[in-house]
Amino acid sequence: MIKILLVEDEKAVRLLTKVKLKDKYDIIEAVNGQDALNKLDDNRVDLMIVDVMMPVMDGYEFVKAIRDVGDETPVIMLTAMDSFKHKKKGYDLGIDEYLTKPIDYEELTWHIEAILRRAQINSDSQIKIGDFVISENGMKTTWRGEAIELTETEFRFVFKLLLYPGVVFTKQQLLDDVWGYDTETDYNSIKTYVNRIRKKMGDCDAFEIVSVRGMGYKAVVKDGL
Repeated sequence: MIKILLVEDEKAVRLLTKVKLKDKYDIIEAVNGQDALNKLDDNRVDLMIVDVMMPVMDGYEFVKAIRDVGDETPVIMLTAMDSFKHKKKGYDLGIDEYLTKPIDYEELTWHIEAILRRAQINSDSQIKIGDFVISENGMKTTWRGEAIELTETEFRFVFKLLLYPGVVFTKQQLLDDVWGYDTETDYNSIKTYVNRIRKKMGDCDAFEIVSVRGMGYKAVVKDGL
């Protein structure tokens, strides 16, 4: 079972989080950063959920300590401080995701699953969904062994959505992440790209790219895959 280290000084939050996650994950608890470092001496974990404000050693200090010794275990940071300054500090230290309190446990589960999926994807640089395979090595995409010819931008668009199946990305997020912050591409052009991708996918039914009215796009994976 996937092991998660939960670093949180509030007992009530620890207990509730453990209840919400225990059916899918093995939860190891720590009450502050120093306690977490001690737990890591005896446990290998797959992901860490770390609060910011804690006594003895706070979340920032803890993340810096593990990153300084080369520990690249994914970290989701939790905090009530929803400001750009605090988020930037966390990301600069090497966290993977940043969620604000109070915790939305459905959203937390989405992030956990996405991070674990990315960790697996990063090890082999590809995503497999049934007979569909998309690989960063050489930007190759195949359906039932047959190549699907995508442009670099089309490839990045599909790969981005499949990293987070079910998650809606706004058009602005897609422009920033796929085309780049300095792109001159507009929202209307995204629809053109999506139509082109759908056409190239042909009869591939492993997943579909769904337009969410007024928001953006998401990838919906076929049930059972």
